[in-house]
Amino acid sequence: MVGEHGDGKGLQDRELDISGVVHSPDRDRTATGDTESERIERLLTRLGRLEEPVEQALRAVPRHDFVPALALVPDEDGLRAIDRDTDPDGWWETVYADTSIVTQLDDGALSVADVVAPDGVVRLPAGADYTSSASAPSTVAGLLNLLDVEPGHRILEVGTGTGWTAALLEHLVGDGGLVVSMEIDPMVAEQAAKNLTGHDRVRLVVGDGTEGHPEGEPYDRVHVTCGVRAVPYAWVEQTRPGGVIVLPYVPGFGTGHELRLVVTPDGLAHGRFPGFASYMMMRPQRVPAGVLSYTRDHRATTTTVDPRTIGHTPAGADLAIATLTGLHSRSLVWDDAYRLWVYEPGTPHAAAVTWTQGHRDIEVRQYGERPVWDEVVDAYFRWVGWGQPGRSRFGMTVAPDGQRVWLDEPGRISSW
Repeated sequence: MVGEHGDGKGLQDRELDISGVVHSPDRDRTATGDTESERIERLLTRLGRLEEPVEQALRAVPRHDFVPALALVPDEDGLRAIDRDTDPDGWWETVYADTSIVTQLDDGALSVADVVAPDGVVRLPAGADYTSSASAPSTVAGLLNLLDVEPGHRILEVGTGTGWTAALLEHLVGDGGLVVSMEIDPMVAEQAAKNLTGHDRVRLVVGDGTEGHPEGEPYDRVHVTCGVRAVPYAWVEQTRPGGVIVLPYVPGFGTGHELRLVVTPDGLAHGRFPGFASYMMMRPQRVPAGVLSYTRDHRATTTTVDPRTIGHTPAGADLAIATLTGLHSRSLVWDDAYRLWVYEPGTPHAAAVTWTQGHRDIEVRQYGERPVWDEVVDAYFRWVGWGQPGRSRFGMTVAPDGQRVWLDEPGRISSW
């Protein structure tokens, strides 16, 4: 699920009324063949062991109520379309597969229908980006397991998206609880309001989730469904001591990580990185997409460090490099070559490191004054020197003056 993209400047919090929206009965019809419950049970079997309340919520809140009739699904060849009207069996099969489903392109400037040809082939313009989706069920269930919601809890959700996770949270908190779900994109929020018809314990607010929603505090849990690089302290401030914040930490270098924070009475939040997470970035923290291209002067050298080693490092190395350098990375792959870009967003500082099959030398082109490739290599070997610690040995502390990533215990590594 994602719903947080763009800068959100000038956005005022606005609560949407979801009590009287008409819900189409066509959305509750299954295709010929398997019943809805059979599809859900097969999905749960594929997901494996879940906490009992989360499993019950997935049974009680059907995913198909939150997926549009026409949507896009990432696959090996790019994107394919699913259409409930022309291929209901394919649509139902995909909705109950463990896959993400793209529901918005370019912040709504490009509609899904615009890119689907009459023959069903998806033709995505160059530079077009996915900006909202229904996350894969395993991803959703994983974060909900970490959140450990109890009946009666008050939940702040950042990134409503389709509304499915808000509805799942509503089921978990029960009659005595409340879910405040924030969505920065008015178009996404409008559709979510339709999807959430009858979910009366969900309060849908259009606004910038980085600021939280003080009117609903204190919260017992904060559930974030978009990638975060800098954790807003507002989420800590609005969570009671002992409360839990779960989010996808996506620092920009390498892979993303689940982060589970617990708020302490001294106004801090501490936690660790239990596993992998991949989400679209929240809008205020987005870095422009596209292939990097630096045409100004550069310094050409060679390196003995294969860029594939850095590009395919374990998650612990990604965390260490991101923490020590603050740099971002992106890779380009061809049949006979691999290029790793490392760069400082918004500056001229970057490096392109290219391995080419059959060439002994590995080319390095560094742009700007900052020697970013040298810093990355140094950070990588520092991680090696620590004994190559895995993701689970790293943690984070969030304080009023910022965040710090550490190894084994707070204070061992300071963030940039």
